[in-house]
Amino acid sequence: MANGGGSGGSSGGGGGGGGSALRMSSNIHANHLSLDASSSSSSSSSSSSSSSSSSSSSVHEPKMDALIIPVTMEVPCDSRGQRMWWAFLASSMVTFFGGLFIILLWRTLKYLWTVCCHCGGKTKEAQKINNGSSQADGTLKPVDEKEEAVAAEVGWMTSVKDWAGVMISAQTLTGRVLVVLVFALSIGALVIYFIDSSNPIESCQNFYKDFTLQIDMAFNVFFLLYFGLRFIAANDKLWFWLEVNSVVDFFTVPPVFVSVYLNRSWLGLRFLRALRLIQFSEILQFLNILKTSNSIKLVNLLSIFISTWLTAAGFIHLVENSGDPWENFQNNQALTYWECVYLLMVTMSTVGYGDVYAKTTLGRLFMVFFILGGLAMFASYVPEIIELIGNRKKYGGSYSAVSGRKHIVVCGHITLESVSNFLKDFLHKDRDDVNVEIVFLHNISPNLELEALFKRHFTQVEFYQGSVLNPHDLARVKIESADACLILANKYCADPDAEDASNIMRVISIKNYHPKIRIITQMLQYHNKAHLLNIPSWNWKEGDDAICLAELKLGFIAQSCLAQGLSTMLANLFSMRSFIKIEEDTWQKYYLEGVSNEMYTEYLSSAFVGLSFPTVCELCFVKLKLLMIAIEYKSANRESRILINPGNHLKIQEGTLGFFIASDAKEVKRAFFYCKACHDDITDPKRIKKCGCKRLEDEQPSALSPKKKQRNGGMRNSPSSSPKLMRHDPLLIPGNDQIDNMDSNVKKYDSTGMFHWCAPKEIEKVILTRSEAAMTVLSGHVVVCIFGDVSSALIGLRNLVMPLRASNFHYHELKHIVFVGSIEYLKREWETLHNFPKVSILPGTPLSRADLRAVNINLCDMCVILSANQNNIDDTSLQDKECILASLNIKSMQFDDSIGVLQANSQGFTPPGMDRSSPDNSPVHGMLRQPSITTGVNIPIITELVNDTNVQFLDQDDDDDPDTELYLTQPFACGTAFAVSVLDSLMSATYFNDNILTLIRTLVTGGATPELEALIAEENALRGGYSTPQTLANRDRCRVAQLALLDGPFADLGDGGCYGDLFCKALKTYNMLCFGIYRLRDAHLSTPSQCTKRYVITNPPYEFELVPTDLIFCLMQFDHNAGQSRASLSHSSHSSQSSSKKSSSVHSIPSTANRQNRPKSRESRDKQKKENGLQMNRIMPIPEEHSNQAHEYPHG
Repeated sequence: MANGGGSGGSSGGGGGGGGSALRMSSNIHANHLSLDASSSSSSSSSSSSSSSSSSSSSVHEPKMDALIIPVTMEVPCDSRGQRMWWAFLASSMVTFFGGLFIILLWRTLKYLWTVCCHCGGKTKEAQKINNGSSQADGTLKPVDEKEEAVAAEVGWMTSVKDWAGVMISAQTLTGRVLVVLVFALSIGALVIYFIDSSNPIESCQNFYKDFTLQIDMAFNVFFLLYFGLRFIAANDKLWFWLEVNSVVDFFTVPPVFVSVYLNRSWLGLRFLRALRLIQFSEILQFLNILKTSNSIKLVNLLSIFISTWLTAAGFIHLVENSGDPWENFQNNQALTYWECVYLLMVTMSTVGYGDVYAKTTLGRLFMVFFILGGLAMFASYVPEIIELIGNRKKYGGSYSAVSGRKHIVVCGHITLESVSNFLKDFLHKDRDDVNVEIVFLHNISPNLELEALFKRHFTQVEFYQGSVLNPHDLARVKIESADACLILANKYCADPDAEDASNIMRVISIKNYHPKIRIITQMLQYHNKAHLLNIPSWNWKEGDDAICLAELKLGFIAQSCLAQGLSTMLANLFSMRSFIKIEEDTWQKYYLEGVSNEMYTEYLSSAFVGLSFPTVCELCFVKLKLLMIAIEYKSANRESRILINPGNHLKIQEGTLGFFIASDAKEVKRAFFYCKACHDDITDPKRIKKCGCKRLEDEQPSALSPKKKQRNGGMRNSPSSSPKLMRHDPLLIPGNDQIDNMDSNVKKYDSTGMFHWCAPKEIEKVILTRSEAAMTVLSGHVVVCIFGDVSSALIGLRNLVMPLRASNFHYHELKHIVFVGSIEYLKREWETLHNFPKVSILPGTPLSRADLRAVNINLCDMCVILSANQNNIDDTSLQDKECILASLNIKSMQFDDSIGVLQANSQGFTPPGMDRSSPDNSPVHGMLRQPSITTGVNIPIITELVNDTNVQFLDQDDDDDPDTELYLTQPFACGTAFAVSVLDSLMSATYFNDNILTLIRTLVTGGATPELEALIAEENALRGGYSTPQTLANRDRCRVAQLALLDGPFADLGDGGCYGDLFCKALKTYNMLCFGIYRLRDAHLSTPSQCTKRYVITNPPYEFELVPTDLIFCLMQFDHNAGQSRASLSHSSHSSQSSSKKSSSVHSIPSTANRQNRPKSRESRDKQKKENGLQMNRIMPIPEEHSNQAHEYPHG
C-alpha cells in the first residue's frame, strides 16, 4: 500500500522495504504506531537518505492507511499491518441496529395487519347480519377452523415463552443456578479483560494458541444462548433490546466471533462487562444472603459505584491507548488499565493531582461529561455508603457457642438498670464459678453506659441487636442450644397488661421456634399468668417459670402483716449480697451479717438417713453451721413436694434434697460431704470436706452445687429413692374441730383446701361509712391504704388477701382487713375479693386523717400503703409521692394516751361483712384496753415504693445517703419499705435453682399451687369446696410467726441467753424452727432509748446473745386443736415497749413455771395442752395493767 506522505522534491527518497517495516514494528511498544516510509523502489539506500525520509515523514500529514499493528511472526496477519478495529465495532453496531430495525419493522407490520384484520372483521360482521341464518352457518365454519389454528399456534408460542421465562427467573432452582452462573461467567469475562488489558489494544492472535481467547469465546457462546432465552421470555422485545444487559451483549459477544474469523484481537468495549456488577445485590438476594433493607441498599450503592468506575476507566484506557481517529491515532499515550482507574478516582473526588491525565480529544471530551456525573455520584453515593456502613449493626453478628460452656439468652426490657441488677446477682462471687455465658438480645442498640457495662463483663457477656419475634435473630443467638431464655419485664411501664402481652408474645415466638427451650419470664399482673397456660409447649414441670411481680410483691407485704420485717428477710435471702464487715457495735453490723446469707440447695449425706427432720436440722445448725428450713420429697405417686419444717414425723431417706440458709455455696457442701465416721469429732466445720471412706460418688448422685439448678422441677435429677411420709404424731390426727369441719352442707374453704372461703358478697354489704367505722371496734386488724381511680391499672389485691386467708390459720386467727380508698377502684378489684371473709371497705382517701381515725389505725397490727397510679408519671422521683405523703401523714398523727371504753351494749353496731360471733368482733374483745400509742410513728407501716431512691423520704430522722443501695437503708432493714426491684434477683436465683422460686412462692402466697392457678385461670375466682379429709389435710402446713422473749417458755433465754440454745429448745420442744431475730434498733445501746424501730437479723450464729425485747422469726407447725380451744391470755409484767400490741388472736406457750413438771412423753404433753387450752402463735407482750385480766374467745 503506497504511502502518499512523501515529498516529490526530496532527494534519495527511498527507505526500507515492507519487510524492514515489519521488523521495525516488532520492536515498538504495543500501544505505539509508526509510519511506513517506503516510497522508493530502490533496494539499497544510504543512511542520509534514510534520515531524510524519516524527517519528511514527520513533516507531512499522516494517513490512516500508513498505520501498522504489532503482530507475531507465527500468525499470517496482513503484511501491511492495517488496523481492523472498525470491523469489530461494525459487527456490534450492525447487530444492534439491525435487530432494532427488524423489531420496529415487525411491530409496524403487526400494527398494519391488526388494523386490516379489524376492518375485515367489521365487514364480515356486517355480512353476517345481512345474510340469513342458513348462510351464516356456512360461513362460520371456516372462521372457527382458522381461530382454532391461531389458538394452537398461540398456545405453542406461549409454552415456549413460559419455559424460557422459568429458565431465566430465580423462582426455581434451575433459574437461580442459571442466573448465578451467568453472573459468575460475566465476572470471569471481566477478569479476562483485566488480563488482556496489558496487551496491545489490537493485535494478531491465533485462536487455537491463545488460551484466554478460547475461554472468552466459550463464555460468550454461553452469553449468546442466555441472550436467546431472555429474548424469547421478554414480553416487550423493544425494551428488551434497549436494556443495559442487552447492550453489553451487543458490544461484547459479536466482536469475539469476528476476532476468531480475522485472527485478530481487539480489546475494544469488553470493559462493558463491568456493568454486570449492578446485578450483584440481586444475586445475593437470590442466594438468600441479603435480607435486610440496609444491606441491600448498601450493596446496590457499592455495585453501581464500582461498575460505573470500572466502565469509565475502560473507556479512557481504550481511547488513550488508541488515540483520536482524526489524528490518525498519533496522539495516543501508553496507560495501563489500573492507571486509568486511578485517574477516574482522583477526577471524581475533584483532587486531580495531574500526574496522570487524558491527552486525546476523545478522552478529554469524555472526562468533561464524566466529571459532572462522576462528581455528583461521588458526592451522593460515597457519604451514603459511609453512613450505611457506619450505621450497620455493630451487634449484628451471630453467637459462636464455646465448647463445654453453656449460654443463656436474656431479652425483653434491656436497660442499664435492669441489666446491671441482673448481672450483679447472676455473676456474684458467692455463686462459685459460673460457667455460663450471657447473651443479650434487644432490637435497640445499647447506649454508651450500657455498652461500657457490657465491655466490663466482656468475658461472660455478649450483646446482639435483634428481636426474639424474628426467627432469624433467634437462630443468630443459637436459641436451640441455649440452656434457658430469660425475659425481663419493664416494672415501671404505664400499661402493665400491654407489657405482659409483649412478653407473652416473646414466649410464643421462642416456643414456636424451639418448644423444648426453658423459659423464665417476668410477669407484672397475676391474671396474665393464665395466658401462658394457653401455650401448648409451656410446661412448668420441665423448668418453665413465670415470676409474677405483683403476686410476690403483695405476698411479701402480706407476710409482713403476720410477722413484721419478714419481707426484708426473705428478699435478702434470694438476693446475692457480699459480706460487709463493720467493726463498730451498731445495728448495721448485725444486720449486714445476716444480709450475707442466701438460700441454697444440696443433697443430704447418707449419714442423715433414718433421722427425723428436727434431728437433722439441729445437727446441721450446731455442727455444720447450716440452717436447713425445708426438704423436697416424692410421694408414693412420684409427685414432688417441698415440705417446710415438716416436723419429727418425717424420716430422711437416701437422696433427700435440703434447702439451706448459708453465706456461700461452699458451706452448703458440708451437708453432702458429712460423714459420721470421719467428721463426728470435728468441731471446726471448715474441716468437713470430702472423705474417702465411703461411696460418695457411687451411691449418691453427682453433687449439685448450689449454683446449678434443679431442672424440670422437683427432684427430677435426684435418685429414684424418695423419703416416705411416716406420721406418728398425735398432733397430726384430725381433732374434733376438723371432724366438725367435714360438714357436707357448709363450705368453709376453697376447693383445694388451701384458703378460707365464703359465699360471694355484694360490695354494698361490706362498705362502711365513716360513722359506722367509728362505732365499730376495730383492733388487731390490717388497714390497707390504696391509691387508685377508675382509670388506674389493677394491682391485684387478691394476692394481698390470699396469704392472710390461708387455711393453716384458724378462723378466729384471721386478721380483719379494711381497705381505705376510692370505691370506684375497689369495685373493679372486688370481683377477685368477694369470696374472702372478714373484709370491709371504707370509701375515702388515705390522706384523710378522719378516715384513718375512723378505722382505728392506731390499733391496727399493720398498715399497708399501696398505689395503683405509680407508673402513670413520667418523672421517676414523683412516682411514689402518694405513698410517701400517706406514710408521713400517718407518722405525724397524735393519739390520746387512753383509748377509752366503747360505749356500746349488746345492741352495738355490727358492720357489714363482719361476723358478730367472731372473737375479734365480740364486745368483750372490743372493751380490751390496747397498749397506748400516742404518736403515729409507733404504728407499724409498710410502704410500697417504685423508685428505690425515694426511700430516703420515708424516715426524716435517719442518716441514709441518697445514693445508698436500697437494702442498706434503714426503712428497708426495718421492714417498713418494700420495692419491687428487690425481686429482680429471683430471675437468676430461679435459673440456678428452680426450687428456690417454689419455696419462696410457698412461703409468701399462703399455698398457691399450679393447680390453683389453672383453676383461677378458668373462673377468675376461688371456688368453694366441701371439707373432706383430703382437703383438710392441706391445712397441715407451716406458717411464719414471731415469738416474743419477754414472757413464755423462752423468757429465761431472753436475758443474755444464746440464740443457739433457743434454736435447739424451740425445735426439740415445739417443733418450731427459728431463723431470725427482729430486734430494736437501739438495743445495743447501754442507755435506754425511746425509739421503737426494729431491724432484721437473718440466721444469727449459735453464740449470738439475745435481749429480752427480741422478737424471733419462726416456722410454726399447724395446731389442729387450736380451733376448738379458748385462748387464755397470760399477761407479762415485763411488757413495757409501746410498739408491741396485742394481736387479733393472741396465744401463749406455757410458761417456764408451768413446765417444771411437764410430762416427758409426747402423748402426755399433747393431753396437757388440750387441758390447758394453750396454743402457739405470735407472742406479743401485754401491758402490765392487764396482767391480771383473762379473756376468753368463743370458738371460731
